[in-house]
Amino acid sequence: MRRVLHNIPMKIIFLSVLALALFFSCNKKQENSELTIVKVDDSLLIKEKDITKLQYTDYILDERTENTIVTWVEYSQLQDAVNKVKKGDFSLFKNNDNEFQDLLKNLKQNIPLEVNTASILARITVIETKIYKLESLSKLSTTTKPELLEITKEFLVAFSNLNLQLNKKLEADNIIIEKPY
Repeated sequence: MRRVLHNIPMKIIFLSVLALALFFSCNKKQENSELTIVKVDDSLLIKEKDITKLQYTDYILDERTENTIVTWVEYSQLQDAVNKVKKGDFSLFKNNDNEFQDLLKNLKQNIPLEVNTASILARITVIETKIYKLESLSKLSTTTKPELLEITKEFLVAFSNLNLQLNKKLEADNIIIEKPY
C-alpha cells in the first residue's frame, strides 16, 4: 500500500511538468506566428503614397457638369469611394457587399437624363468591371502588391474617363451651330 501512494505523487509531478512544458511551447509558437503575419501584411499594405505614384490623367468635372449632376446621389457615393481608394482605404470592399452592389445598380438606374447616353453608360459598365476586379483582388490573400496597384490604377482611370465623358457630353450640348438658310 505504501508503494502505490509513493508512485502517485511522482506521476502527478511528471504530468504537471509535461503540461507546463506543452503550454509554454504552444504560447511561444503562437507569438512567433503572429509576428510573421504582421510583417507579411505590412509589406503588402497599399498606402496613399503608393497610389500617388501611379501615373494616369485624372480628369475632374467642370463646373457646368457638377451643376448638372448635383442630384445624382450615386455618383457622389462613387466619388467618395474613389477618394477613399486614393487614400489607400480599401475597407469599402470588405465591409458590406450588398450596399456596394446596390450603389452600382442604382448608378445606372438613376442617371440624369442630360447625361444618359450610350457612351456614358459604357463608361459606367467599365467602372463596374474594374470595381468587381478590385474588390476580388483586394480580398485574396495571394494578391501581390503590384497586382493590386495595377487594378487600382485601372479603376481610377475608368472613373477619370467617366468624368471626361460627362464633361464632353455637356460641352457638346452647349455648342450652338448656326445653320445657313
